[in-house]
Amino acid sequence: MEKFEVYIFTALCSVNFLISCLLFSKITREQRDPYMDEIFHVPQAQKYCEGKFNEWDPMITTLPGLYLASVGLIKPVVWLADLKGSVVCSTAMLRFINLLFNSGNLYIIYLIICRLHMKDKSRSATRRMFSALALSTFPVLYFFTFLYYTDAGSTFFTLFMYLMALYGSHKAAALLGVCAILFRQTNIIWVAFCAGTVVAQKMDDSWRTESKKRDEKSPSQVPPTINGAIRVMRFLLEFLKTPNNIKAVVLSTWPYIAVAVVFAVFIVLNDGIVVGDRSSHEACMNFPQIFYFLSFTLIFSLPTSLSYQRVVRFLQSLKKQPLIYAVLMMFSLFLVWKFTFVHKYLLADNRHFPFYIWNRIFQRHDLVRFLLVPGYVFAAWNFLDTLRSKSLFWFLAFSTCLVAATVPQKLLEFRYFILPYLLYRVHIPVPSLPRLLLEFGLYTAVNAATVYIFIYKTFQWPDSTAAQRFMW
Repeated sequence: MEKFEVYIFTALCSVNFLISCLLFSKITREQRDPYMDEIFHVPQAQKYCEGKFNEWDPMITTLPGLYLASVGLIKPVVWLADLKGSVVCSTAMLRFINLLFNSGNLYIIYLIICRLHMKDKSRSATRRMFSALALSTFPVLYFFTFLYYTDAGSTFFTLFMYLMALYGSHKAAALLGVCAILFRQTNIIWVAFCAGTVVAQKMDDSWRTESKKRDEKSPSQVPPTINGAIRVMRFLLEFLKTPNNIKAVVLSTWPYIAVAVVFAVFIVLNDGIVVGDRSSHEACMNFPQIFYFLSFTLIFSLPTSLSYQRVVRFLQSLKKQPLIYAVLMMFSLFLVWKFTFVHKYLLADNRHFPFYIWNRIFQRHDLVRFLLVPGYVFAAWNFLDTLRSKSLFWFLAFSTCLVAATVPQKLLEFRYFILPYLLYRVHIPVPSLPRLLLEFGLYTAVNAATVYIFIYKTFQWPDSTAAQRFMW
């Protein structure tokens, strides 16, 4: 970064932190007691603060990364400031940890964008900074900055891991991957993604070499035909059958392989990926989760991804390849018909926004879920089109991890979409400044509405006097 850019970005981080602190203060005053999942996380962290590391709440399903990080950050401050009493590891103090992670996320996202788009000299510092700022205020992630949830810390360590992988520091990336897994076990998928990007790079190099031998004009392009797919499959088989390729892959990715082996041992010893209460976290093949994610991505990326030209290209593609789209439609309808699963929490907990989306859209009529399929197809095409600058093998690695991160989840929970969305968004070309301002405006409006509803639109259940609040 140049000096001017450093000063501006530092000021931007400071303003972002100040505004976040003001919102934090307001939310904490209105909701002083632990709320929702905090009723499990806060007492557990307080036990760790007291040194009771052998006590564990069986209702908690994630590893203790959040609590260990909290103790590691709070204890030195307590010692330096000589704090005593209830303020130590209070709900407010614990929530404040996520404000620090939020600031870290802003910086990490900025560095990732700079690294990914460093070859494009036309992208100004202003656009890079605004892009990072907008993504750090991504509504689903930003809201949970003010509560004691695992999302901010999980996102921080996962993105930090990916940043190190981009710089080729794979040992450091693997260690950060362990930290990310301690926050949420499913982050093992993004550890695999970091390894996958290394393998994809080697495959890209090998593919270019092979294409040059064939004297092809566009070695990176693969025609979207059956012959193109067969050619890619043959290449993958040949690549994986070559001992030198396997050796090179193992030598490059062994830190990630070591993490995967340790994680596999954990699964065997734990008899599963979930710790604590497993009854509400059973895996299934919920393929429509991909469609929900694509729709979610389309909505939140509207200011940066959608344009008149892109819609025209989609219609031209539809006209040019009707058979492919017809097959895709039929396949999607089949997945919606046979593999739609509905979690009991989605139908029962009216404090979450997905409850109302499901209740007022999907449950309006049995045919609604099928009528939405054309929209899913467009969302999928838009997703592919915005990533067309990425290599085929990178896209295969990302798509595989995306499926692994979403499909096994029975519960429609927008928090599960945070990491795949951010990774998608940082890889698309840096948008123009007007589009970034629109994106930031959209996120700000959604954040303002969400916080306002959470604070002021409380309600009560018939069998409880406690105030209930709406949230993601």
